[in-house]
Amino acid sequence: MKEIIVKNYKDITPEINSQNGNSFEVKNIIPQSQTDKCQANFVEVAPGNYAYGYHYHEENEEIFYIISGQAVVKTPKGDINLKSGDAICFPANENGSHVISNPSKDEKLIYLDFGTSNKPDIVHFTGTDAGMVIAKTGVYNFKK
Repeated sequence: MKEIIVKNYKDITPEINSQNGNSFEVKNIIPQSQTDKCQANFVEVAPGNYAYGYHYHEENEEIFYIISGQAVVKTPKGDINLKSGDAICFPANENGSHVISNPSKDEKLIYLDFGTSNKPDIVHFTGTDAGMVIAKTGVYNFKK
């Protein structure tokens, strides 16, 4: 970051991510183009949906803080149930594989996604041969 950033959750225009009938919204606190050492986003997941897919990072650690709603996080050691006020941390390796989903039938899941922003970072979609490289010049998808 080059300067102090102040944003209100309610004033951020969401970026809608949709794929295969699943969708979630990301409200960038620190835009990817301005990250040097850390990143932070508010993420909203509608009932029955998930965010980002099952993955892990080689370089970046992540922390999720549940603001409201409930969540189920799939990990290599099994599912972990979370509720408002809980935080979960993911290491930068295969043991940090995760995907967060909203098991509720009627309540939106809202969480803060915070982590390091080292570039380049290699993201692996666990259990597949797909991934992406996040570099200073952009995001590049790959298949092994």
